[in-house]
Amino acid sequence: MEKIYDVVIIGGGPAGLSAGLYAGRGKMDALIIEKSKRGGQIVSTEEVVNVPCSIRETTGPAIIERLVEQVESFGATIVKDNIQEVDLSGEVKLLKGSNGEYKAKSVIIANGAKPRLLGVKGEGKLTGKGVSYCATCDGDFFTDLEVFVVGGGDSAVEEAMFLTKFARKVTILCRESALTCAKSIAEKANCHKNLEIIYNTEITEIHGEDIVEGMTIKNNDTNEVKRIMADEEDGTFGIFIFIGFIPQTELYKGLLEMEYGYIVTNQDMHTNIEGVYAAGDCRVKSLRQVVTAIADGAIAAVQAEKYLESKACNNISQAS
Repeated sequence: MEKIYDVVIIGGGPAGLSAGLYAGRGKMDALIIEKSKRGGQIVSTEEVVNVPCSIRETTGPAIIERLVEQVESFGATIVKDNIQEVDLSGEVKLLKGSNGEYKAKSVIIANGAKPRLLGVKGEGKLTGKGVSYCATCDGDFFTDLEVFVVGGGDSAVEEAMFLTKFARKVTILCRESALTCAKSIAEKANCHKNLEIIYNTEITEIHGEDIVEGMTIKNNDTNEVKRIMADEEDGTFGIFIFIGFIPQTELYKGLLEMEYGYIVTNQDMHTNIEGVYAAGDCRVKSLRQVVTAIADGAIAAVQAEKYLESKACNNISQAS
């Protein structure tokens, strides 16, 4: 007889692993499907200090290793596969991957979202080593250093102002001739004493071996190219990139309610389809952090458990 899981969790980042942990503790037959590396974006982070109880193990890989061990100890199974097609319409959900098909009574979607990259040389190598996509996560690391923020939208400018709490100077590099954020936000930025804005400018290369040491910028009006190196005493500076995030939800378009590509849920992680939940960065939410992803996963798993219990009770009532 073909196996039907109580819950299949798509995505093995913090939200998916947390869901697997709570599903396992709830004695559910749970399967986590991750297409690449367990842990998502956090495994590329060398130092994590804003996850509760991470003070002794501050690297992303160490935190995920402990979480995976904990998840598996409660009976959840983790497999590597890339889900390419889903049918969420029936009581039994069908998921088709590169390596096989999976059936489940409930599904938790935890595919996450990826920051939009500049796509310049040195960016990938120095991500987590001076290049960041999260001011809340990494701002404190740049206390009394210089920081450059790439972008001109609401998030970029708001995060730039947040970074002034830590950095001695913050410079926004805006590729347009004006900020594209709301006027009220732009007015605050223009009045900020520790914030400078350079227009018509973009980064073409990031330099450094084990840490950001400099960058090359280009003026889009004059085509002037300039190399900026870190202050000798500092040895580095921060580059925070805020040019948007890409939710990994293409698979569910036309099936689930979305806003700008993010899955809409209620506070209990319910989507518009019964028995289908979303957790973590792929859903509409105000804060995308490891700690909120973990909370989402826990809630989604508990709600899936309650859903299965209600279905079982209904079946007993109908049978009697």
